[in-house]
Amino acid sequence: MNYLTAEQKKEIFEKYGKSNTDTGSPESQIALFSYRINHLTEHLKVHRKDYGTQRALLKLVGKRRRLLDYLKENDIERYRTIVKELNLRK
Repeated sequence: MNYLTAEQKKEIFEKYGKSNTDTGSPESQIALFSYRINHLTEHLKVHRKDYGTQRALLKLVGKRRRLLDYLKENDIERYRTIVKELNLRK
């Protein structure tokens, strides 16, 4: 994963989590997964037959979906905030 440096991760965690060391909150993980999903999507636009990457992308989308469902069940306001910030719903 050379496309995602430690500094970029800290920046994501700082922006969406409670602090730059907050790696466990659902919001920071969802933001990180979204960054990785966008990167893999761009990769697959160029390399259409890269099925390993395609599988990894689908697994990431599923992980993000489960975290979003968890957040929706437990704290609807935090869910609405993260969805709005990341533009996940059209």
